[in-house]
Amino acid sequence: MRSGKFILHLSFYIVRNHPFYAILREAHKLEKNVKIENYMPDFAVEAVYDLTVESLKKHGIKAVLVDLDNTLIAWNNPDGTPEMKQWLHDLRDAGIRIIVVSNNTKRRVRRAVEKFDIDYVYWSFKPFTFGINRALRLFHFEKKEVVMVGDQLMTDIRAAHRAGIRSILVKPLVKHDSIKTQINRARERRVLQKIAQKYGPIRYTKGI
Repeated sequence: MRSGKFILHLSFYIVRNHPFYAILREAHKLEKNVKIENYMPDFAVEAVYDLTVESLKKHGIKAVLVDLDNTLIAWNNPDGTPEMKQWLHDLRDAGIRIIVVSNNTKRRVRRAVEKFDIDYVYWSFKPFTFGINRALRLFHFEKKEVVMVGDQLMTDIRAAHRAGIRSILVKPLVKHDSIKTQINRARERRVLQKIAQKYGPIRYTKGI
């Protein structure tokens, strides 16, 4: 039991002292006085796979910028699901581009998506706009033509607000997050409470 607690504390120590976490810490300092509206998604759906070709085209969306872990694939299941593969196929057939915009390393993102032949931007530094702007620049889309889809208010949705693009919040594919994400979730719960107090709880639908 003691060794288990030691490993857990050590894991948190490593994460907290990782350069990536330091960047997030600085981002959170900048976000302290941000209005709660800047964390509100334009839409909230059950899963990314609920975004149909018809609904995306109705909103003039030509490219879906999608978070990787727990949005497109479960963070602990890099192989994806048949449902995910069918969704990718449907969007490709309709000419809608899928671009992964992830805070993960190039190696992690490439290993996860190369088998699906998906474009990607790594080290996106959400909630900053670096990754989103890079995707727009690399793949030649205008802001009005894209939407950011992710499972985290603090990174995906906030980055979309800062970049001036639409956003869709989805439920995490699995309930258990990586240690790095668990740190963000604690702050996210407080933001969700404030949103609920002002606007009512976020309600997830089966499409947009």
